[in-house]
Amino acid sequence: MEEFKGFPAKMEFTPIPNLFFSAVLPKIDDIAELKVTLHLLAALYRKRGYPRFVTYQELLEDAGLVAGLKGMAGTPDEALRRGLALAIKRGTIIQLTLDRDGESEEVYFLNTESDRQAVAKIESGELKLGELKVAGRVYLELEEPPNVFAFYEENIGVLTPAIAEELREAEKLYPEAWIREAIKEAVNQNVRRWSYISAILERWAREGKSHGAYQRYPEKGPDKYLKQKYGHMVRR
Repeated sequence: MEEFKGFPAKMEFTPIPNLFFSAVLPKIDDIAELKVTLHLLAALYRKRGYPRFVTYQELLEDAGLVAGLKGMAGTPDEALRRGLALAIKRGTIIQLTLDRDGESEEVYFLNTESDRQAVAKIESGELKLGELKVAGRVYLELEEPPNVFAFYEENIGVLTPAIAEELREAEKLYPEAWIREAIKEAVNQNVRRWSYISAILERWAREGKSHGAYQRYPEKGPDKYLKQKYGHMVRR
């Protein structure tokens, strides 16, 4: 066994739902299912757009995942198939087979309420995933609102990696509608920078969105607002 050298001081993190540890992980007894599930969660977190999904080909081209599946029974492709089949049967992920230029392509979603709704829209033809469509059927494309990343780029400017990470953190703390409205408010005030948008969100978390006009220097730190009147609206 090659010894792990430890984690560096600065590194990226991948969030995993708390329910995974209490309701899913204890029941997984196949290492292929565990590795596939964890890599799929990481891949979905890195995705942008609505809805977030991962294709089978993307998983097969994940060098880290393929390396982790080597040495198991069968080829890495067979181990990947087995891990996905077990995760689908368990209900952790949802599989949908779509059509791209006459060829089928398997895509995977996390089994959440929002993704279940997205899958239903895709199956009904209400939502289209680029060039992908439900096999054998053609649907009219529905205009979907851009995600907060695209919305930021359209209204504020270039989305740097640092700003992208700030937006991801904001999505954990505030409703998406708040983030969009805060961006609009910044545009209205002709102040196109993230610090201003973040300050608006923090003030809304502290005083409520209907409290009044934005003030430029609110106190920082959303955690301190959790016990106040609108604390229940802040996501930790």
